[in-house]
Amino acid sequence: MNSIDLLGEKLGTAALTTLVRLCPEIETASPAQQEAACAAMRAKVKEAVDQLLSDAENAPGVSHAAFANAALTLAHEGVKVLGAG
Repeated sequence: MNSIDLLGEKLGTAALTTLVRLCPEIETASPAQQEAACAAMRAKVKEAVDQLLSDAENAPGVSHAAFANAALTLAHEGVKVLGAG
């Protein structure tokens, strides 16, 4: 597994964990609602990863914060979908 794949895997796990913590009702949402939340998160991945990489390159000292921001960005997309349902 290359480093970008590993980053993506860790970011996905962090984003899903954050989504469940912010919006525990996802566990009881319908499969369609769960998929819609995940689809919204997937649609935002490229933008979030690009921003993460840019932030980490420009300010390496805040790479942990940039990672957390990317995970929150993705989770927020899922929360928006579930909140609209």
